[in-house]
Amino acid sequence: MHGILLIFVFFLLESRVQIVPTAGFSLRNCTVQGSLNYTDRLKVLCYQMEFYHVPSDIPRNTKVLDISGNRISQLRENDFRNLTNLKNLNASRNQICHVAPGTFRDLTGLQELNLTQNKLSVLSSSMFHGLLNLTVLKLAWNRIQKIDPDAFLVLANVRLVNLTSNALHQLEEVQPVLKCPHLEELSLGSNGFSTFSTEELTSVPLNLRVLDLSSNPITSFNVSTDVFPHLVDLDLSHSGPKDGLHWEMRNRSFLTGVKTLSLNGTRISTPGLFPVIESFASSLEVLHLNDFHVDTVVNILKNVCLSLPKLQILSLRGDNLSTLQDRLFERCSLVYHLDLSDNQLKSVLDFSFRGMDSLRVLYLSHNQLVAVPNATQSISNLEYLDFSYNLIDHLQSWDFNNLTRLKHLILVGNKISTITGSLFGSLFNLQELKLGINLILSIPEPLSGSLHKLEILELRSNKLSTIKKGTFQNLRSLKSLNLVDNQIADIEEGAFRGLVQLRVLLLGSNKLTRDTFTRENVLTGMPSLTELQIFDNYLEYESNAELKYPPFKALKSLNYLAINSQGHNGLIHLPSNFLEGLSSLKELHAGNLNLDFIHPSTFNHTPHMSFLDISKNALSSVDPKTFQTMPDLTEFILSQARLPSFDFLAQANLSKLKFLRARGNEVSVVNKTLILSLPKLKYLDLQQNPFMYGCENAWFLNWSRQDPYTQVIYLNKYSCGYPDNLRGMKLEDLRIDSCTVDLDFIFFVSTSTLVTLTMVCSFIYHFLRWQVVYAYHLFQAFLYDRKQKPSRRYEFDAFVSYNTHDEPWVLRELLPNLEQGHGWKLCLHHRDFQPGKPIIDNIVDNIYKSRKTLCIISRHYLESEWCSREIQVASFRLFDEQKDVLVLVFLEDIPNCQLSPYHRMRKLVKKKTYLNWPKCEEETRLFWHKLNTALETREEPNEESPILSGLETCD
Repeated sequence: MHGILLIFVFFLLESRVQIVPTAGFSLRNCTVQGSLNYTDRLKVLCYQMEFYHVPSDIPRNTKVLDISGNRISQLRENDFRNLTNLKNLNASRNQICHVAPGTFRDLTGLQELNLTQNKLSVLSSSMFHGLLNLTVLKLAWNRIQKIDPDAFLVLANVRLVNLTSNALHQLEEVQPVLKCPHLEELSLGSNGFSTFSTEELTSVPLNLRVLDLSSNPITSFNVSTDVFPHLVDLDLSHSGPKDGLHWEMRNRSFLTGVKTLSLNGTRISTPGLFPVIESFASSLEVLHLNDFHVDTVVNILKNVCLSLPKLQILSLRGDNLSTLQDRLFERCSLVYHLDLSDNQLKSVLDFSFRGMDSLRVLYLSHNQLVAVPNATQSISNLEYLDFSYNLIDHLQSWDFNNLTRLKHLILVGNKISTITGSLFGSLFNLQELKLGINLILSIPEPLSGSLHKLEILELRSNKLSTIKKGTFQNLRSLKSLNLVDNQIADIEEGAFRGLVQLRVLLLGSNKLTRDTFTRENVLTGMPSLTELQIFDNYLEYESNAELKYPPFKALKSLNYLAINSQGHNGLIHLPSNFLEGLSSLKELHAGNLNLDFIHPSTFNHTPHMSFLDISKNALSSVDPKTFQTMPDLTEFILSQARLPSFDFLAQANLSKLKFLRARGNEVSVVNKTLILSLPKLKYLDLQQNPFMYGCENAWFLNWSRQDPYTQVIYLNKYSCGYPDNLRGMKLEDLRIDSCTVDLDFIFFVSTSTLVTLTMVCSFIYHFLRWQVVYAYHLFQAFLYDRKQKPSRRYEFDAFVSYNTHDEPWVLRELLPNLEQGHGWKLCLHHRDFQPGKPIIDNIVDNIYKSRKTLCIISRHYLESEWCSREIQVASFRLFDEQKDVLVLVFLEDIPNCQLSPYHRMRKLVKKKTYLNWPKCEEETRLFWHKLNTALETREEPNEESPILSGLETCD
């Protein structure tokens, strides 16, 4: 017994254990990319949210945190507490003027810290404590004017420090930065340094490779010690006062490792510039001389390559050059990259590039050339040629002669109006041809067969109206064709024939109509096409009926299709077989088409769809069957679709959906069924929906806060539209504690009660079985009696309770005397019980149908179980009705000691008078008289029959 109780107690304790869920990650005004369960992927984006403080609910395992573009004025000590996994922190474009000591103490894993564009003025000695693994520190565009001597001591692993655009004036002020032993790149541009002398530097990291001193008013640059043995890149652009920069280098061997030198716009006189360049003669490979005066450049160009025998890249952007003279670069035989962009070139003489045998890349963009110069024909090794944004209005067949190795030709932004098939006849190796933003009206004949290696052709933003048959038939290697923003209204059958390698076809922003695709072979000949864009055209259909020639039937390999934003009235209807043939389609953009219905069979042809955008359509209702054929859908955009409910998604079998964007609809309640039907959901955006401010959304609100796998984007911005008196309330302000039913607790109480009740009933049944049965029937008798009391009519004068062993006496003596002699009506078992009715029910019913109960007691009677039940029922009636309804007749002398085992009988005998069956025959007449009198007496319990008074009692 005790063992069972212990097990029961243990069960109760164990059943109360609860699993505490992981906190959710619907951050206020922040978005999260990645999962809380994967530390290496978690990125928290809180930029441009007008924060005044760092958000306090950043997940601990965040790897990248972006709080840029806010109004944060200070970083406090506990702002980044416990973010030990953080690798990248971007706090740029704020108003930070103070960083508390110990702010970064927990960021032991941080590798990049960006504090650009703030209001810091002092870098204190305790500012960077904790940043043991920092490698990149960006402090540009602040107001830093003081750096404590020990500020950078803890940054033992930093490799890049950017202090551009601050208020530093003396070189010794940056000496603390130079104490970083592994520093490789230091940017000090746009400060206030007036002099630079290596004698002022007491220690410089040996690994320093890049030094930026641009845009400083340096009057004197003095290199008198060999403190930069590994310097590779030196930037002195836009430095020096108006009267010029004084350059002094005691030994040319001090900077022999420099390979890149930037002198853009440096204020150095022409006579002084050449000595500076010569200082790097033994090593320089890249020279930037942008933004110089034309005279200065022309005067040094003829000798610069002679002085720099290793020069490979030369940039002369923005030098106001108008003409390139013959043999200007004759001695630049090793230069392979020449940039002459952003000048005012109108004339390039025929031999301007003579001698440049190594030239591979030539930029002539943003000039004033009206034709392709003949000079380029002499650069036989040229691979990249850029003529973009000039004034070229026509091309000649000989313009690109001899450029057989050319791979990239850029002619964007000119005034070319005609393209013929013979123009590019010598460009056998051309891979990229860009002719966008010109005035091309037509391509009357197929493009040259010499372009068999062409992979990219751009014809965007021209005036093309028709694509003729066979135009691209010779471009067997073409992979990308851009025809966006033309006036194309007609595409002839076979226009794309021969494009067997084409992967991308862009036809957006044209004048295509449904009539364009009424022919069968318009989009044929492209078996490898994976991306097709025909957005912003004029497609329109009158009904959802099937098309005779589905436009994409031949595009079996297409993965991406954009048909969004059709002009005029929109697509209006989407034919049910519009997507027929697109068995490989994975991404469909069909937003802003003015659709009000999507046929349930529309997507039967796209079983592998993973991205679907049907936003900005008036879809008042959607059939769930519409999306059941896309089990691989992972991203679904339903924004501004006027949907009153998302219940159809619960039946759409979207078990792999990860991103659901449905902002701007008319949804008021998000139920549990919908959420549970999307088990893989990671991002949910339901902004700008008129939510119900009530318990209908309590489950959704609680789930949004607690679920660790799904991020509800900007939950704190969700406002409510119902009821009217609570319009504008924030959904997150809803008090869900008054709505939530603690099912766990209810189940606990219910199961505990059930278990307890089961065990108690088992104990009672085992130890008190008959008492329970008796109590049940007593209760039934009680109910019956209460019901019958107002109009009770007795059917019998007495119910005779006897044992079968005493039945002869009852039949021979009792029945003749009472029924025949005195006219009483008795109830006997064998005569008056209702057949088929349970015995106990017969006993109860007949006892209550009789005025009195006559118990014939013998030793057999006392041993009988059924007799015991009869006297129990009679006793209950005695106690319940408070009437003298019980008459005891003893057929034998039974001593009190033998009545002791029968507690109930002994109790009755001690309280009630009774009759004994006489042993002498002479006394039988008196016995029958007394029994008849007992049956006639009143039924008040306190008024015993006078005839029975004084009879023998057993003490």
